[in-house]
Amino acid sequence: MFKRVNSIGLFGLSAYPVFVEIETSSGLPSFSVVGLGDQAVKESTERIRAAFRYCKFDFPKAKIVINLAPADKKKSGSIHDFAIAVSILSSMELFSDEIIKNSAFVGEVALNGEIRAVNGITSMVLTAKEHGTENIFVPIENEKEASAVGGINVYGVQSLTHFVNHAVGKVKLVPITGYTRTESKVHFDGLDFADVKGQEVAKRYLEIAAAGGHNIIMIGSPGSGKSMLAKRLPTILPEMTFEESLETTKIYSVAGLLNNKDPFIVDRPFRSPHHTISSAGLAGGGTIPSPGEISLAHNGVLFLDELAEFSRQTLEILRQPLENHEVTISRVSGTVSYPCSFMLVAATNPCPCGFFGHPYKECTCSDKQVRKYLSRISGPMLDRFDIHVELPPVSFEQISSEEKAEPSAVIRERVQRAREIQNERYKNMNIFCNSEITSDIIHEVCAMTDQTREFLKSVFERLGLSARGYDRILKLSRTIADLDGSETIEVGHISQAVSCRNLDRKYWTC
Repeated sequence: MFKRVNSIGLFGLSAYPVFVEIETSSGLPSFSVVGLGDQAVKESTERIRAAFRYCKFDFPKAKIVINLAPADKKKSGSIHDFAIAVSILSSMELFSDEIIKNSAFVGEVALNGEIRAVNGITSMVLTAKEHGTENIFVPIENEKEASAVGGINVYGVQSLTHFVNHAVGKVKLVPITGYTRTESKVHFDGLDFADVKGQEVAKRYLEIAAAGGHNIIMIGSPGSGKSMLAKRLPTILPEMTFEESLETTKIYSVAGLLNNKDPFIVDRPFRSPHHTISSAGLAGGGTIPSPGEISLAHNGVLFLDELAEFSRQTLEILRQPLENHEVTISRVSGTVSYPCSFMLVAATNPCPCGFFGHPYKECTCSDKQVRKYLSRISGPMLDRFDIHVELPPVSFEQISSEEKAEPSAVIRERVQRAREIQNERYKNMNIFCNSEITSDIIHEVCAMTDQTREFLKSVFERLGLSARGYDRILKLSRTIADLDGSETIEVGHISQAVSCRNLDRKYWTC
């Protein structure tokens, strides 16, 4: 007897249809799974046998062969357990074939018959929907996450017994109502720019960075407020669009980092790895490569505190992903690509002791030590920062002042308005902010007056900008113009953009 049940496979962030084919025949009782499965797939035979015993289902006394098609594609993990178990139950003719028609099954089967949660449900449900599947049966712990996709009937199943009772009509499973994502949080654990004393220039630069998704590096002595400002950056970031939320949720789902109670990412991620992180931890890795920090920061912020303390090899890994907004990891099992469009925010001291260029405290480092310390950040890496900001020490008058600064909510409103202008401008272009402007449309969207173009030419020649530096000045100017509500880029916008990129000429030429 031949039966076929639909399942979904997963490799990295990519899901694909898998057909669980079962053939039962007379002969010595046996149970084998073929179709290029890994060890976890092969072990499913023992899990399913034990689950049948616990649920008091008579396991067929026949020769059973399960094929996971396509047979030339590597299958991994326990996500096909449920589909394999259903195929066996179907071959026993416990229920009508209509139950499994145009339906997919995903989940791990426990020894007691429970259907356990698996990672990557969002990607799998999207794939099932794209291939015209009408129903998908998932572990009950994954049902909220699965229902967030919409456009497909999602059934949460507790156990094999639960499913069989539904299939034979004893219990009627009802598709879960589409999950409605919660609103983005406005307050983040009490953090607010209103509590930051002084550093008005740095706040302005962070506002520009947030509005256009630009990379920013802050340099200053210890205690000047670099980390404090970076931790408050999420409070002024614009709201995520549904498409951004869905992309980010897919990554966190594959990584197993979603909260089952609230499984849809609505707040932009803020990742802050320690400077001892390995290259694999940053870019991603493993036998089946899992997302690293740069992918977990997708559509959010990657904050690298004490940038010069990171190994140079680790930092250089960032260069290509920052340009391509994608990281590709190759292993024997295959090649995986994860999206990684993020704001890179970095903070560093100017020297090992931290007081090089300090107006009051004397630096104890030699020129050689300063050069060696700053050389850990290469020129090409530094060139990928759109904004450079130096944080001077805060004066006594500023820090002792009882006057509140501008709150995050007010700054966020300006940032949100600027981002809405960008969303409208790049509609249907797969571009979400100015930092992602591609070279083929940069002159179209960065319209300038003749006077502005002449000014930019003089800046280009005087500063000896690279082609990348020229593009970044234009993108930065576009964001400043959006914050001002201007359709064209004016001289003042170019001037502000240029002033945002000058620390390389101060610190990296010493």
